Amino acid sequence: MSGYTGVFDTHAHYADPAFDEDRDAVLEALPSLGVKYVMLAASNCEDTAENAVLAQKYGYIWSAAGVHPEFADNVPADYLDTVRNTISSNAKTVALGEIGLDYHYEGYDREAQIRLFREQLALARELDVPVIVHSRDACEDTLAQLREFRPRGVVHCFSGSAETAAEIVKLGMYIGFTGVITFKNAKRALRALEAVPNDRLVLETDCPYMAPVPFRGKRCDSSMIAYTAEKAAEIKGMPVQELIDMTCRNGLALFNIKDI
Repeated sequence: MSGYTGVFDTHAHYADPAFDEDRDAVLEALPSLGVKYVMLAASNCEDTAENAVLAQKYGYIWSAAGVHPEFADNVPADYLDTVRNTISSNAKTVALGEIGLDYHYEGYDREAQIRLFREQLALARELDVPVIVHSRDACEDTLAQLREFRPRGVVHCFSGSAETAAEIVKLGMYIGFTGVITFKNAKRALRALEAVPNDRLVLETDCPYMAPVPFRGKRCDSSMIAYTAEKAAEIKGMPVQELIDMTCRNGLALFNIKDI
């Protein structure tokens, strides 16, 4: 972590099979590498449950429950009950997500995705919890749902324009950036980052994906967020540790977590 401390990785997937061989070793080491908090995002009902277990096991980890749009075609009939019960019965499960829309691949049922997204946005409103939103090649449809439901929460792994970022911020949401901002072709993401107000910016890894340069293509973990923070600090014109501290405070506010 290059000596940085107080990192809040606001989006990670440690229930992912990529960590099956050394999950506990990785998670036990992260606090010594400057990571103070991690939010686990869910993809389906299975890792919704696994996230809750990991959050109970590790004091610095918090979790979310929800179903990703890629599972819209075969979501269990009782998935909403699973998500509701997980949030209601686990004090450290404090968000709903990741949810949203993904039109990147052909063959996805867009209507099924929109239905799944709307059902979970309504549940977040019912439970009064923030949402973690995934949006890929689906900007207009995502914005339409956010305008209607006006959720608290974050649009994670942001890849849109500065103008879209500004609209999301006007809706009261946060915006998360990953190691993508360290890539050579990240000009659009950097323009969006520059446009996001400091008090609406959070950092994330989306690990095991999106490893920053110089680890691009390798398995990512929360300790690598230092490289994302360095690039973000360069764009924002502030010291790296100051940016890490700021984005940690923002993450705590986003998920209504008390600092420890």
